Amino acid sequence: MAGADGITVHLRGDRRHIQDQDVRALRTAVITHLNLEMAATGEMIDIAAAILPNTATLVPERAGEVTTEGGLDSVSNEAALRDAAARIKAAGVLVSIFLDPVPAQIEAAARIGSQQIELCTARYAELTDPRHPAEASAIDDELVRIAEAARLAGEAGLQVAAGHGLTYRNVGQVARILPLEELNIGHSIVARAALVGMERAVREMIDAIRG
Repeated sequence: MAGADGITVHLRGDRRHIQDQDVRALRTAVITHLNLEMAATGEMIDIAAAILPNTATLVPERAGEVTTEGGLDSVSNEAALRDAAARIKAAGVLVSIFLDPVPAQIEAAARIGSQQIELCTARYAELTDPRHPAEASAIDDELVRIAEAARLAGEAGLQVAAGHGLTYRNVGQVARILPLEELNIGHSIVARAALVGMERAVREMIDAIRG
């Protein structure tokens, strides 16, 4: 209601973040875009096929992690991911894969049949952390790496999203990268909302993205 273009949720195998019924409720309530992050397991594929989010983003999961720690290895898991992508697409859901900005990973995603990739910006977030900021040259190098990955994905015919650790302070430089067209941001907005309310937090992020 505050102007976000969509909602992203991660239904984990251990259900730590959100429950099945929450995803079903969101599918009814969200009239813009619902992105379901999920592991490439049979259980999750069946859920995606039943609930029909607009996008299913395949992400890695590790027991005990607080949040997703990096991109999915599409190179090493190409055969399994190809099968998962085919099953999701057959249900009429757009397939996205969460990847580190590495050319080989993007090339594998294209072969798998993914229609979109989401570039992991974790390294960029670490470099721009105001508690221990990196040298400007290191930040610039990471932005170039992200931009090159986005360009490669675009040339392969993939839609391009990005996310992980983006904040009000660091989102602007990523938002200017083309052909990137989607940013998935959670923690920063929710943390800000605890202080100023969700509506203002969302609108402030929209302003930060627009520069």
